[in-house]
Amino acid sequence: MLDTVINFLQSTGFAFIANNWTSLFMIAIACLLLYLAIVKKFEPLLLLPIAFGMLLTNLPGADTYHEQLFAGGHVHWEMFGSGIPLADGTLVQPGLIDVLYLGVKLGIYPCLIFVGVGAMTDFGPLIANPKSLLLGAAAQLGIFATFLGVRELFPLILGNESLTALLSGTQLEKLAASVGIIGGADGPTAIFVTSKLAPNFLGPIAVAAYSYMALVPVIQPPIMKLLTTKKERMIEMKALREVTRTEKVIFPIIVTIVVWLIVPSAAPLVGCLMLGNLIKESGVAERLSKTVQNELMNIVTIFLGVSVGATATASTFLNPLTVMIILMGVVAFAMGTAGGVLLAKFMNLFTKTKINPLIGSAGVSAVPMAARVSQTVGQKENPKNFLLMHAMGPNVACVIGSAIAAGTLLSLFG
Repeated sequence: MLDTVINFLQSTGFAFIANNWTSLFMIAIACLLLYLAIVKKFEPLLLLPIAFGMLLTNLPGADTYHEQLFAGGHVHWEMFGSGIPLADGTLVQPGLIDVLYLGVKLGIYPCLIFVGVGAMTDFGPLIANPKSLLLGAAAQLGIFATFLGVRELFPLILGNESLTALLSGTQLEKLAASVGIIGGADGPTAIFVTSKLAPNFLGPIAVAAYSYMALVPVIQPPIMKLLTTKKERMIEMKALREVTRTEKVIFPIIVTIVVWLIVPSAAPLVGCLMLGNLIKESGVAERLSKTVQNELMNIVTIFLGVSVGATATASTFLNPLTVMIILMGVVAFAMGTAGGVLLAKFMNLFTKTKINPLIGSAGVSAVPMAARVSQTVGQKENPKNFLLMHAMGPNVACVIGSAIAAGTLLSLFG
């Protein structure tokens, strides 16, 4: 009887936590993220399931997620049948989150979310003002500048030997590409790229991406004001022309083909985005449009968030590299914002119809939050300013641009 009681006590969470103080710290971080999602409403639709997934995976003894199944960046399918060997030599069967994570690892969830995003996106402002495509492209400066920064700075700061140990087999260029994609402010794209290139760092990169997306109204205005004059912020723009239904139907088809011709590896993301948009704009599949915007989007969001959060274990999260990843995420986001604003100022040197540079800051994929920030800052300077629809052009253009940038990085380093 005494042995039974002792065995029971040794199998409780209290016994496990005694030798796993790092798990306590991770549980605290998970609770902090839950607070930010629920109370502060920081991207709650994804930050909440991500935080709860992080909580589940850091409960010692719960065995909800097993890193061995995906060690080395590969899916070890044989373990799904034979069982997962633990440190004490026993075998356990894969859990629910192990199975759900396959949707991330195989690139299923990000693509399905892009179908929903496409169905909720209006490309009308972009079609009405094609120049805004350039502003969306300029925001990709944050992605590639951060890529170069990570590749050059991380070895200098951490030292080559220390960095090699922290990378856990991941190549520096692949990690740099994954961190850089945060600059596009597109969570599904960041997850898609990281799951392919640097899966060991999926948790920190996902948390950084969605945290900074939630902080768009805080991060962007100071950068916008720093790079523009009051006169530039007061520029009024004429109302956009009305876009026909035919243009909206043809647009996703043409974009899919053109992107495939230029960057075939971006076709899965862009194709899914355009499929969702075509379903909506065609007007002949209303049931499908409502399904991908609501039921499909919500279900996939839950699966994606919980499984991504489960990768944020103490071994990958509590090290200097994670801190640097989070800091470089801010740099990526700030440079993406600056890129769009500076290109708008440059375009004004050659065009008769002036562009309010504030709309360039919307060239990140945080739709429609970034466009609303452009509108808010513009109206503070000039109450007659109505920049929202103009800002939506570069805003939705960046969704396409970040997917193309992701495809480029995958083709180079995947």
